[in-house]
Amino acid sequence: MTQKQPVVTYRELTAADHAAVIELGNRVHGDNYLTEANLADYVARGLKNGVNLNWLAFVDDELAGIRLTFAPGNWEIDAYCTPAKWPVTPEQMCYFKCAAVSEISRGLGIGRGLLERSIAAAQSLGCKAGLAHIWMQSPNNSAYSYFTRCGGEMVAEHADRWYELSVQGGYHCPICDGICHCTAGEMILKFDS
Repeated sequence: MTQKQPVVTYRELTAADHAAVIELGNRVHGDNYLTEANLADYVARGLKNGVNLNWLAFVDDELAGIRLTFAPGNWEIDAYCTPAKWPVTPEQMCYFKCAAVSEISRGLGIGRGLLERSIAAAQSLGCKAGLAHIWMQSPNNSAYSYFTRCGGEMVAEHADRWYELSVQGGYHCPICDGICHCTAGEMILKFDS
C-alpha cells in the first residue's frame, strides 16, 4: 500500500487567517508571542504598494506554516541591529519577523517555500537582502540551522532579545519557562539578483 503524499499549498495571509496564525505561532514560539494586537501591526508592516510579504503554507488544507515579513521602511532599526555590518542599506532590506512550521509538517520544505515567496515579494519592492533575529535557543538550534541552510550569515549575537516582550508584553518563553533571556542571532540573507 502506498502512502499518500501530503499536498502543500501556499498563499498570502489574509485577515480571515489571524486566529489560526496566532494559534500556530504561539504553539511554536510560546504563549503570547502573537496576539491580536501585535499580529495586526505585523500584517500591516508586511504590506507595501499593494505587495504582501506575509505568507502561509497549508498541508492538505490545514495551516502548517507562517512567514511574517516586514517591507522595507516598515520596521525600525533598534539596539539589536548592527547596520554598519549590513551589506545593503536599510531601504534595500526587509525584516523577517516570524516563521513557524507545525511539528507534524516539518521536513516537507515548508520553511524554505515560505521564505522564497516572501523574498520574491520583497524583491519586487527593491529589496536586496533580509534581516532576521534568529532564536538561538530554539529546540536543537533548528532556527539557526534552517536559516544558515537558506544562505543566512551571522552578523552579531544579542543577549536578552525577547526580555522586554516577556516582561512587558506577557510573552512566555518555552525555553526560559517565563522571563526570556534567549539570544538572538542577527543574520542577513542576501538575495540573488
